[in-house]
Amino acid sequence: MSTTVDLSPISGPSAWRGDELAGSTEWIHHLSDAERDELEAVGRRFVADDPDLRAVTAADYPLDACTGLIEECARQMDAGRGFILIRGLRTEDYGDAVAGAIFYLMGLHLGSPMPQNQYGDVLDHVIATSNKTMDDPTALPSRVRDRLPFHSDSSDVVALMCLRGARAGGASSLVSGTTIYNEILRRRPDLAPLLFEPWHWDWRRQDPDAPANTYQSPICSYVDGVFSTYAGAQMIFTAQEYPEVPRLTEAQIEVLHLFDEIAQEPGLPLDMDFQPGDVQWLLNYAALHSRTGYVDYPEPERRRHLLRLWLRRDVGRPLVPGFGKNVINDADGKEPLPGGRFQISGAVVPNEEWGL
Repeated sequence: MSTTVDLSPISGPSAWRGDELAGSTEWIHHLSDAERDELEAVGRRFVADDPDLRAVTAADYPLDACTGLIEECARQMDAGRGFILIRGLRTEDYGDAVAGAIFYLMGLHLGSPMPQNQYGDVLDHVIATSNKTMDDPTALPSRVRDRLPFHSDSSDVVALMCLRGARAGGASSLVSGTTIYNEILRRRPDLAPLLFEPWHWDWRRQDPDAPANTYQSPICSYVDGVFSTYAGAQMIFTAQEYPEVPRLTEAQIEVLHLFDEIAQEPGLPLDMDFQPGDVQWLLNYAALHSRTGYVDYPEPERRRHLLRLWLRRDVGRPLVPGFGKNVINDADGKEPLPGGRFQISGAVVPNEEWGL
């Protein structure tokens, strides 16, 4: 496995710009009637069967008419732009349980769902249950209305399904990690090599049960011609609060700020306004994600509400050793807290006490 750092621009479909994609629909897959009919029928059967979400498999619910759809989602994540938006589900016709079942079933055909919180929930929510802001260190990003910085999640794939949109704002923003790197290389070739060196990340803040305060990972990986990114400067800066972590150099601080500045430059991100039923599949190694701040409807039942999946997707992607967050499987053997929701009818209902 070749891990030599080649400081030349990275080309290919993952090196996209938002202003070039915004005028097209090539990143949107509109469901055919056959695909939609199958997904809705299988979703209804899933709700009727009511299986344990942790035990069900893709083989239990084949998707024959959607074979091409699943293959296209996989291709775009693994070797394409790194993301795809699926549109055309009529979720307002049949409610959250069937919608969540369809979402979960698609996830089973693309990877292995991962627990996302201390309750062990494999289907989680992005919904404002708190009025905190991101200035509050106790704020949970998925449960507030603030704009989020661009970052990578702790999984191979992160997927979102829109049940209800915001009253205003709340666009999903994606940006190409490859394009950010190319811009850093063009502007500051002296700083670009730092991205391939190990950085200390705040593990404790991401996971209170972590076995150490920090873990180490590069921000960029380039192995066997495959370029990957893992980003989130905030977790690098907060790791500096631990006395055992080496102090960041001026050059390191400079490249972190430059990375974030480029990610937010007009023209680079792609903003998408979710419609009810939209499903976004994203490979964390190819694109970073965030959202714009938003205003909710006053009625609780009309709040912006997304379902979220984290998937392990083991397709042999070459990465430098130790790349990305060290996810502890099942909290390192610890039993999850009671209250997890593992039947679809309960799993699509957010825990209103989580993130307060």
